Amino acid sequence: MSHQLNNWLTEIGITHQSKINHNPSRSELVTQALLNNEGILSNDGALRVLTGAYTGRSPNDKYIVNHQNRSDLWWGDVNQQITPNLFNQLQNRMTAYLNNRTLYVVDCFIGADPDYRLSVRVVSELAWLALASQNMFIYDGQCHTNEPDMTIIAAPDFHTQPEIDQVRSKAAICIDISQKLVLIAGSKYAGEVKKSAFTVMNAILPDSGVLPMHCSANVGEKGDVALYFGLSGTGKTTLSSTPDRKLVGDDEHGWGNNGVFNFEGGCYAKTIRLKPDLEPVIWKAANQYGSILENVVLSEENQIPDFDDAAYTENTRASYSIEKVDNIMPDGMAGHPSNVFFLTADAFGVMPPIARLTQDQAVFYFLSGYTSKVAGTERGLGQMPSATFSTGFAEPFLPLTPDVYADLLKKKIKLHNTNIWLINTGWTGGDYNSGYRMPLPHTRRMINWILNNEHINAAFHMDPVFNISVPDQIEGVPEDILYPERTWEDKNAFREIANKLLADFVENAKKFESYLSKEG
Repeated sequence: MSHQLNNWLTEIGITHQSKINHNPSRSELVTQALLNNEGILSNDGALRVLTGAYTGRSPNDKYIVNHQNRSDLWWGDVNQQITPNLFNQLQNRMTAYLNNRTLYVVDCFIGADPDYRLSVRVVSELAWLALASQNMFIYDGQCHTNEPDMTIIAAPDFHTQPEIDQVRSKAAICIDISQKLVLIAGSKYAGEVKKSAFTVMNAILPDSGVLPMHCSANVGEKGDVALYFGLSGTGKTTLSSTPDRKLVGDDEHGWGNNGVFNFEGGCYAKTIRLKPDLEPVIWKAANQYGSILENVVLSEENQIPDFDDAAYTENTRASYSIEKVDNIMPDGMAGHPSNVFFLTADAFGVMPPIARLTQDQAVFYFLSGYTSKVAGTERGLGQMPSATFSTGFAEPFLPLTPDVYADLLKKKIKLHNTNIWLINTGWTGGDYNSGYRMPLPHTRRMINWILNNEHINAAFHMDPVFNISVPDQIEGVPEDILYPERTWEDKNAFREIANKLLADFVENAKKFESYLSKEG
């Protein structure tokens, strides 16, 4: 261990250093994880780990330090306040716990565009979480600085004490935006590491005129860029990971002056009911040495993954380096997007599967961020999905007020003449109980219809409920699907449910009226 790293660890509170593994190779981390009984290998060599009680993010346990020197922070249920003193106390207790333990320190970057890139150092007590960090961030095995821009301290086996730390449970995810310092206690779920870093980027990039986005991105043969916004389970990774377009990234991007750039160097794909014929790119990347399968069931006989089995959670995941995907943009950067897709999984089965939005509608649906939360993505959800509105399709990760992001979106789609589309990857033929999930081949065909510019001379009609423009027909897609009411046997039930959802949109939009009324 270098003298500089020793001093840095001392500065953050880790004063009694046992064995420090600094930027170990992926093979070393896999070996350490196996020796530490942190996981087992699947038949194809992926590392399967179990995260215990926390199989998804725990939004009720997320806190942001209130330094009382920023007026643009968005306080509320999502961004709960913690004082600087309590944050420092928790850091001291966590680092005291980490003293004299074997630690894994990984140096990475977040942000592929050098103009906006931050160096990130992750300190973890688990080898597999260090491996996940190497997979998910931009990693080249080098120590880039003695003073990283962002620090993430992950101590999953340290449990907070609510009466002492003044938090809600034995887990806490605390973020100090000013210091760019993240504390993760009590949760082994790797998504907390990446989403905490995403939250910091969401706080600082708008000052540079960059729109941070919870979206995937890919590039066609002619260089046309497409973005896919959406919450977990709506199809971001699936629809962007396709053999005929180069993948920029699957989850987190910035849209700056140079175009679109990936925050990450890997993917964190949902794998429940993963099929090699429908999602070949994800299947291949997930089932490789160096990849991590999180909470995936393995057969006892030969350790073959059963991606259909949700015994641990519906929110099973695969963490893998983007290098495991054959068709990628190697520098993680691309131009300005020609098409942007807002993905929603409408559990009520009343929204059209595809619609073209005006610029004002684009801002409205961006601010609304409607979808259905799928059980298992967050702690506390039951087996039935619930309709939700998530600002910017990323509300849990937005530390600034919504108008900051909406204003940036509006400016950029105007400047670059970007087309905005709403895509329903949810239910048709009825609601969640009576209908069926929109077939993936149909959704892919609708996406390709747009990307191939087949829509340019097409006829459109207005959806009678949501007043958005829907194609009359798309070759290869059953026509009735484009008219949601036709797919329902009970027309009265359709209209009742559709009008209720529309009323929910209107009610939710009241908190944005002051922004939506502005011109420009």
